[in-house]
Amino acid sequence: MAKLHLVKLSVGSESVATKAAWQAEQMAKTGLEPRHITRMWPRRAAELLQGGSIYWVIKGNVLARQKIIRLDEVTGQDGIRRCALVLDPQLMQTVPQPRRPFQGWRYLSAADAPRDTTPFQDGVETLPVELQAELANLGVL
Repeated sequence: MAKLHLVKLSVGSESVATKAAWQAEQMAKTGLEPRHITRMWPRRAAELLQGGSIYWVIKGNVLARQKIIRLDEVTGQDGIRRCALVLDPQLMQTVPQPRRPFQGWRYLSAADAPRDTTPFQDGVETLPVELQAELANLGVL
């Protein structure tokens, strides 16, 4: 079985740092690992759980990923069953990969996933996204 990933817009995130800060705040409030709640249960869950990750689109580019640890069933206040994608707290920065807006999440094959660059570390500055993208296009990054 080939490794499979998800790609998802990180609505409201301005950068990987703001994504990390929001997740840290949620973990402090709940005491739980970071999670993303989605209405739909992935049909290809078994493939996702074979080392898959969620790739986050921030400001029009895939900029980070997190390993999917497990899928938990949660019930919303409306009584509807949902899927919690439970994630590794470590955000990995990736080579920027442009993405147009879309709704929900999409499956992403391992062959189409952007490469990791460095683990996100709060307070450590990185190159601007535009420069990273240009360096990636030149094959330098």
